[in-house]
Amino acid sequence: MREAAFDNAIAFARDLIRIPSLPGEEGELAARVLRELESLGFDEAWTDEAGNVLGRVRGTGDGPAVMLSCHLDAVDVGDPDAWPHAPFAADLADGFLHGRGAMDIKGPLALQTYAAARFLNARLPGDVIIAHTVLEERGGLGMDALLRLGEVRPQAVIIGEATAGDIAIGHRGRAEIVVEVLGIAGHASAPERACNPLAVLPALLPAIERFAGMLADDTVLGGSTLAPTMVETLPRSRNVIPDRVRVILDWRVLPGLDADDAVSTLDRFLRDTVRLPPGYGLDVRFAVEAQRTYTGLAEQRRLFTPGFLLDANHPVALAAADAVDRATGRKPAIRPWTFATDGGHTCGIHHIPTVGYAPGEERYAHTNQERLSLEDARTAYEAYPTVIEAVQRSVDT
Repeated sequence: MREAAFDNAIAFARDLIRIPSLPGEEGELAARVLRELESLGFDEAWTDEAGNVLGRVRGTGDGPAVMLSCHLDAVDVGDPDAWPHAPFAADLADGFLHGRGAMDIKGPLALQTYAAARFLNARLPGDVIIAHTVLEERGGLGMDALLRLGEVRPQAVIIGEATAGDIAIGHRGRAEIVVEVLGIAGHASAPERACNPLAVLPALLPAIERFAGMLADDTVLGGSTLAPTMVETLPRSRNVIPDRVRVILDWRVLPGLDADDAVSTLDRFLRDTVRLPPGYGLDVRFAVEAQRTYTGLAEQRRLFTPGFLLDANHPVALAAADAVDRATGRKPAIRPWTFATDGGHTCGIHHIPTVGYAPGEERYAHTNQERLSLEDARTAYEAYPTVIEAVQRSVDT
């Protein structure tokens, strides 16, 4: 019976991989996930205003609700010809499931969904909730809306981002920052009439590097980092001296850092360090993106995902680790992720105890080598019910 359920979960994962689902374009995938929840017999299955797909297995009493969560969106594949396996073919080869989303995060989504369904026949005191969210890859609008609008109120969360079977307890946050140098545009044939903001880059980039070198460290999460990832000029015509140069920064921030204070501190540092000649200006701000879900919910959002860190000795973390040990015979590490997740919203903002548990290696995320070990997937699937029950019990006590 369990063997058949695992095979069905992998078949479901393969269906999901075959459906592209860029951020904001998750509608077809959401419909497929909702059909699976209905087919499995979840007590409730629905989509909310943002387009998140939710399911509920009701508990027998008033015990705490545990929420399992993955996200529906996936990043772009880039050049499909550069993939050893076609990104949407969902190949099974060499003991792995291959393709975009295999481990980030459609494979774990399928495993979580089927693991939750097992409680339809062996119900816990509290609800088991499935919440698969939209736009996680662009800052987490889906999870933010889910919790902000009060659609569900879990007392603990298990995130399905890859942990290689360990228990993840946090991560740094991510802020996307724009540093814009303002000049005066002009015809490239007469550069003396313009103020070319590109001339400021040789001073600006080393100043950003010096600021990055001053950032704080955390004994668990590691250091805060700041890295330029893109330079844009406006206008983009090649025979025009631009009047704006934008340097895009990826800032991995530690939990507890006030986002607005962080940006103002960077702004002051650059103004003090980079002596702009007359005619030039500087603007430092959050990147802002107009986001629209497939259901039509539209928001102007600054690109900031908060970090979080659950104490390694928190009852939820200890219970989850003990459950994995008992279910698999392997004592998992309790550690952070290197990348950001929706846990920044659940725990970092809403203070809901949150851990991560899933198969998959972080090094394959967002690469053309993305794959999920079927052996590891089976181990996690078998362990999930024990982990869910232990987490619920730890909250209850």
